[in-house]
Amino acid sequence: MRFLTICCVVSAVSALHAAEFRAGAATSNITPELGSSINGGFQDGKAVFIHDELNARCLALDDGKTKLVLVVADSCVIGRGIFDEAKKMVNEATGVPMENMMMSATHSHSCGTAQAVGQSEPSPMYQRFLARRMADGMRCALDNLAPAKIAWGTVDVPQHVYNRRWKMKPGSIPPTPHGVTTDQVKTNPGVNNPNLVEPAGPTDPQVSFISVQSVEGKPIALYANYSLHYVGGVGPGHISADYYGVFANRLGELLGADRQDPPFVGIMSNGTSGDINNIDFRGGQAKEGPYGRIKIVANDVAQAVAGACKTLTYRDWVELGVAQKEVKLGLRIPTVEEVEKARAVTKQSKLFPRMETMEQVYARETVLLADFPKEVSAPLQVMKIGELRVSAIPAEVFVEIGLDLKARHPKTFTVSLANAYHGYLPTPEQHALGGYETWRARSACLEVDASTKIVAGLEELFEKLK
Repeated sequence: MRFLTICCVVSAVSALHAAEFRAGAATSNITPELGSSINGGFQDGKAVFIHDELNARCLALDDGKTKLVLVVADSCVIGRGIFDEAKKMVNEATGVPMENMMMSATHSHSCGTAQAVGQSEPSPMYQRFLARRMADGMRCALDNLAPAKIAWGTVDVPQHVYNRRWKMKPGSIPPTPHGVTTDQVKTNPGVNNPNLVEPAGPTDPQVSFISVQSVEGKPIALYANYSLHYVGGVGPGHISADYYGVFANRLGELLGADRQDPPFVGIMSNGTSGDINNIDFRGGQAKEGPYGRIKIVANDVAQAVAGACKTLTYRDWVELGVAQKEVKLGLRIPTVEEVEKARAVTKQSKLFPRMETMEQVYARETVLLADFPKEVSAPLQVMKIGELRVSAIPAEVFVEIGLDLKARHPKTFTVSLANAYHGYLPTPEQHALGGYETWRARSACLEVDASTKIVAGLEELFEKLK
């Protein structure tokens, strides 16, 4: 009887591994029209020039039993409604479950507004267009599924990531726009500021990536992840994918895959970069013209990843899986008194309803937050790709959180701004230090212990996928 059981197990495993592994990739243009809103700043921007097209870059994987789709869209932030609309379209057309799709935004600050943030308001027409075009990209990637092999790896690129939150000399931190005087850190304190003491947190220099090739060895796609907020330095009113787009193109050139049919798709997702940017506040960076820093960062990261690809061992089959759950998170909602005071401040703007000063901008945020619910439901997701785990968090995640997850799960990386958007996600310890990312606004209103609840939820998903 035992011999029969063992034989059945071996036969089942052999049959599973006999399944064909497939991969497909595609891009879909999501560039908004000229005149569209550009978000990412305290004042709204307007698109006057398209420097480079925006895209949703899509990768589909199939182990013969389970299909997964990973999408990264050139956008600052995308709300859950748009992501879910795109997923529903794909599910209805292909049968792929919605929870098998991981969708995220790059967080480039030079893209069309998809969700109300700051003083930028999205066009409903662009929101519908964005959902449809992302769905189209996913369907094209699924249509392009072909026999493939897969590998993953990491490489460190430390020279382009800096913690942007700094501890400062006593008395050098001004009051917040809310009038709080207890902040112990300052975000983006200025290059060579004489009051700098030390960064308030670490960085993560690691670029993690997944590479898929045809069975003949032709590159199909590469999905990377780097904990860098964005680079910036584009022209005024320019639409641009920032370094994410340049990385994708440069990587194709370095891999000799830039003239393929179907085209090679390079993809860069945003890691845990809520407190990380590309500015060396101790100085040392040469001043660059528009797009100068973008090209430097993109080229260096692409060179490192292309070099690391040469060391990979590709597999002709790996098991795929996914686990997802919802976690309830409280919001920091203002009191009635705070809202009344804030409303009075907003009326001081000479350009009302547009706000002029930082105090007015945050007063407007307080008024708008008064209509928010007391809690939200945030989707958490972990994808299984062989021994690799890719987790997704719907926020601008602080780097400490990603480093902690990597320490406990060495073969993992985390995608931020994924499947929804709930603003900044500091740790409780960073909350206690204050700073821009903790100032209450629609983009920073999660409860102080939100990261603790999210990490606990992700641990449950890791356990399910063992």
